[in-house]
Amino acid sequence: MKILVLNCGSSSIKYQLFNMADQLVLAKGVVEKIGMQGSFLKHEKESGDKVKFEGEILDHKIGIEYVLGVLTSQKHGCLAGLEEINAVGHRVVHGGEAFKGSVFINDEVIEEMERCVELAPLHNPPNLKGIYAMQALLPEVPQVGVFDTAFHQTMPQHAYMYGIPYALYTKYGIRRYGFHGTSHRYVARRAAEILGLDQENSKIISCHLGNGASVCAVKNGESVDTSMGFTPVEGLIMGTRSGDIDLGAVTFIMDKEKIGTKSASTLFNKHAGMLGISGVSSDARDIEIAALENGNERAQLAMKMYDYRIRKYIGSYAAAMGGVDALVFTGGIGENADVTRAGVCEDLEFLGIEIDENLNNGLRGKEQVISKEGSRVKVIVVPTNEELVIAMDTETIVKNH
Repeated sequence: MKILVLNCGSSSIKYQLFNMADQLVLAKGVVEKIGMQGSFLKHEKESGDKVKFEGEILDHKIGIEYVLGVLTSQKHGCLAGLEEINAVGHRVVHGGEAFKGSVFINDEVIEEMERCVELAPLHNPPNLKGIYAMQALLPEVPQVGVFDTAFHQTMPQHAYMYGIPYALYTKYGIRRYGFHGTSHRYVARRAAEILGLDQENSKIISCHLGNGASVCAVKNGESVDTSMGFTPVEGLIMGTRSGDIDLGAVTFIMDKEKIGTKSASTLFNKHAGMLGISGVSSDARDIEIAALENGNERAQLAMKMYDYRIRKYIGSYAAAMGGVDALVFTGGIGENADVTRAGVCEDLEFLGIEIDENLNNGLRGKEQVISKEGSRVKVIVVPTNEELVIAMDTETIVKNH
């Protein structure tokens, strides 16, 4: 079975084509700047050969037409024809309480997805555009939706509820949903495999650290708590998101700066976090250089705050689960930033977390245990592979439909 995985953003489309016989990526790429000047498609073949096409890409449908054209082109493609695509899997950010797992997409499912738009107004509309485009371009090909929020639907009510009037939950669905679920599900399962843990009887803390970042408590294979909430702003300090902040501080800033809800949302989503603290960048690599090589004190503060917030969540999730067997690092920063991994694990020896500096230093983007030989808690780096999870879910659902 050949499966096309699509991840449609507001002005981009990321894609990967899998041959599920051996889970091999036949081709992958990205369409950028949709609806803007200078739009382009970057395509990479299985051989590693890369090509870039520039052209006017006005909307997601045209972007996906470009992708299908490249995949079937004689020179750059890997398909004899579009009939070789057996199914399409879509990343969908928000499934609300309606979707507790991946689903076969039909009209009823699309209607429910459209109802979830108000929960993720920036992310769900482009996700849906990808689904509409495939319905128009390849109407006979089955489609599957894989939701970022679905893995966290196992959280108990006492973990996902806020301390607000219960009527606001029943009326608007205001509760903690969590995100990065596909990533947390993959790395927790993969870590258990590598470490020889029985996932049905294990306590794993997964740290997905990138420009967006979250921690997840995975008990016996299920998410029981996660740091992101109703939106992806809650929890850790991120590239441009504030993470946890006192609501009183938010309203105080709004009053003092005389800004409304939209401007406040932009402030805490786009201008806060590591960018706001350091004044350098939202990119962890730039901040690390400024802090460690240039002695920038605000960059140093940003790194300390970043590590400290993650460490606090690790401690709280160990308490919530009654212990921890493994700590997993993933995401662009988790997989590549040895300084961050070391900073997060500092002073966690009391929990049984001890990392081996020699194993940690210089490790980038590879599966590797980085804890000391005698460490009670295993610490491991597992590169995430959300696209493979989407492809696997798609294959299973289409075969069983």
